[in-house]
Amino acid sequence: MSEPPPLPPPQPVEAVSAPSPEVKQGFFQRVASALDWLFGLMALIALLAACSVIPALNFLSLGYLLHVSGTIARTGRIRDGFIGVRKAAVIGSIVAGIWVVVWPARLVSGFWKDAEIIAPGSSTSQAWHVGLVIVTVITLAHIAWACIRGGKLRHFLWPQPLRFLRWLKAPGKFADSQRLITDYVMSLRLPFYFWLGLRGFAGALAWLIVPVGILLVATRVPLGGSILLSLLGGFLLLLVAIHLPFLQAHFAQTDRFSAMFELREVRRLFLRAPLAFWFALLITLLFAVPLYLLKIELTPRELAWLPSLLFVIFIFPARILTGWAMSRALCKEQPRHWFPRWLARLGIVPIGLAYVLVVYLTPYLSWNGALSLLEQHAFLVPAPLMAL
Repeated sequence: MSEPPPLPPPQPVEAVSAPSPEVKQGFFQRVASALDWLFGLMALIALLAACSVIPALNFLSLGYLLHVSGTIARTGRIRDGFIGVRKAAVIGSIVAGIWVVVWPARLVSGFWKDAEIIAPGSSTSQAWHVGLVIVTVITLAHIAWACIRGGKLRHFLWPQPLRFLRWLKAPGKFADSQRLITDYVMSLRLPFYFWLGLRGFAGALAWLIVPVGILLVATRVPLGGSILLSLLGGFLLLLVAIHLPFLQAHFAQTDRFSAMFELREVRRLFLRAPLAFWFALLITLLFAVPLYLLKIELTPRELAWLPSLLFVIFIFPARILTGWAMSRALCKEQPRHWFPRWLARLGIVPIGLAYVLVVYLTPYLSWNGALSLLEQHAFLVPAPLMAL
């Protein structure tokens, strides 16, 4: 018998090399980018909430939310619905940076007011007034310089005065700054969002005016007529509520105002993704209920911002899911099996009835009375706690 072949000599174990500086730098850059995106999302929600309570600007908020649904319906990707997050991060950084750098001016202003109260017209009061003017001028220059550099929070915390002096000597600096500001403002597409929101509001109002009008009349007639009108208005509102979110998404997806009234097309799309439509409708109507519950008592003035913030937090994911349901239907060519279709149909009815019941009880629970019927949070302009 032949001898077995000798075993190969053991190979040396290679030491685990430490991550290269490029890998570490790439990791920290990804973390910083993720944090910047999260900050931009919070800033975007705050901006939408602020616009939602200002007349005319609330159409910007509604237009953005409709555009979210339309974009996801076209692309089929939920991540495409987070539009303008990086741009919102810049605005949020500017607001936060301004809030930080104005504190010295606030302190000097407080000292000047105290000195003016104790000894009006004294030399100490005048000195603090001069100091306030100087600090204010420096603060305004600091804010302008930070915005020119990009508006990041680090630009407000570290002004880089030597770079500022070099910038003052550079030719064409004001033309370049004006061009950058103009490009940024144009990239926000504010006229587009306003026009989209205005048309979306008009189309939703056209669908809601009859059922809501009947419910309003029902609150002002005797009991017998009130019951009949409430049943009629509630039935019509049920039909509108189960179709309107998808009509609005269909309008935003096609950018045609006539699409707001293409009921047959929306019903045809429902057959292709019935369970997705059911889930989107459930979230849309369910997330609108807390906004009605907030109207049971008058909101304190110091918390007046809270309802608008909650509105965006609840309605934003509802618009995302509506666009997702539309995209699921658009990517399919044939209707689903009869079982999921009828399952979704039967599931939609109790959801719609529960929403109509909440809306019907709102005039009896809200401090706004019968006018609260006009606040259809799930469909109209995002102006919670404000009669339209």
